[in-house]
Amino acid sequence: MEISEANMDSFGIEVILPEEGKTAPRCPHGPTLLFEKVDNGGSKGRRFYACSACRDRKDCSFFQWEDEKVSKARMLAREAEMLSKRPRFTQQECCSRFVQFASLPFIEKKFCEDCQILLLPAEHSAHSAHRTTAVTAAQLRRPSILLRPLDNKKSNAQYLFTDRSAHFLLDTLVGLGYKKVLCVGTPRLQELIKLRNLEPMKSLLLDIDFRYAQFYSQDEFCHYNMFNHHFFGGEASRAVLDAFLTEADGEQVVMVADPPFGGLVKPLANSFSLISQTWKKLRNSGDSNIDIPIIWIFPYFFEPRILECLPALTMLDYQVDYDNHPLYKHGKTGRRQSPVRLFTNILPKQVVLPREEGYRFCSMCQRYVCSLNKHCTKCNLCPSKDGREWKHCSACGKCVKPSWSHCTSCGRCALPDHPCRQGDGGNGCFSCGSLEHQRKACPLRDMRRKNSLGPKAKSLGKKASPYLAKPGAKKKSGVANRAKKRAANAL
Repeated sequence: MEISEANMDSFGIEVILPEEGKTAPRCPHGPTLLFEKVDNGGSKGRRFYACSACRDRKDCSFFQWEDEKVSKARMLAREAEMLSKRPRFTQQECCSRFVQFASLPFIEKKFCEDCQILLLPAEHSAHSAHRTTAVTAAQLRRPSILLRPLDNKKSNAQYLFTDRSAHFLLDTLVGLGYKKVLCVGTPRLQELIKLRNLEPMKSLLLDIDFRYAQFYSQDEFCHYNMFNHHFFGGEASRAVLDAFLTEADGEQVVMVADPPFGGLVKPLANSFSLISQTWKKLRNSGDSNIDIPIIWIFPYFFEPRILECLPALTMLDYQVDYDNHPLYKHGKTGRRQSPVRLFTNILPKQVVLPREEGYRFCSMCQRYVCSLNKHCTKCNLCPSKDGREWKHCSACGKCVKPSWSHCTSCGRCALPDHPCRQGDGGNGCFSCGSLEHQRKACPLRDMRRKNSLGPKAKSLGKKASPYLAKPGAKKKSGVANRAKKRAANAL
């Protein structure tokens, strides 16, 4: 996804978590989320429902005002759309097909690259015009390599752990004594557990990508949307999760989640909390203050949002890298390092980071840190977030990035070429250049969005979403306008 929660804030949009007993309308991705437009003064706007998983209406066109009355014809059209987007096979059928496929001789084991399915002999002729490939036993155990990664950055882009990161995570979990690993959106970790055959370790994959149902039993995979805690398999899938979360004979459970980086933190945290609540109920320990052990993998710049939702988590310095991401690679230096980190409620000192990669233990912070993350005696912590050595600013009273310097005009540290703050207007408006407001409060913003929709917006009237509409033309930067106004004000 390209639209992050920070972008959502700039548009003045808030996510309203579902209230107990209140049913949200559904799209093909399960129950929708409720959004609310908020202006700069804090006044609330009209609420609307939109897809939980997709940020672009090209991927999921669902939109409905909260107070809108939906006609029967529209409801029937929605049901027809959801029916058309269901997988061609049920999960039970996928399991049956896999058993048949595994028993075939190698010459008959074919995979259709166009349809992304395992083919049985009777289906070969129907796919003769498609690109097909032979499937080895090793490939059957590594479905994340056989399947083509989803690449839509605004909905379900898949970035897969490198072997380095996957082995580190699994070795850490084994060392901490966990016997059950709930893999939420982490197919590489799931298949590595199966490959290493670490008895009695078990794993369950929860993922929105139904293609993985072709390779795992119903006790090993659940079709799941982590943005709305929706199980596409209904109560049967919920029962599978309940059975997995039940800790019998000392089988400790841990959850490892790797959501899409553009995903909204608030609904993700809500889903993880609901899983934790289920785990608590099944434990019957009477201690309601204990949450399920979790490792949430996400970029470091989301730390304030994650801690706001789940304050028990701590960010660790370990840099997670991905096979199919052009930037998030191990071994790079400076600002080119992977920004993806581990957020966990496991005691930080128990997560031993590899010394051969430059991590070391800080006795004062009681956790492992990267080599350049030097302890600051004034802040009394190892401050670096991005892997570089930060410096302390006495004026700000905290450590800042090495590329920043203190600006007396702004009263804070920033990049040397930053636009200086004048009064309480912040950095000004990126749309029109005014120093009196920011972009989310720009009076021209709604007008520009309406114009960008063209004649269609007029016909839609109130149905034109202020959140989902996508401008057709690029907006010019307001940097030059702001600089011009500052010069005029200085005269």
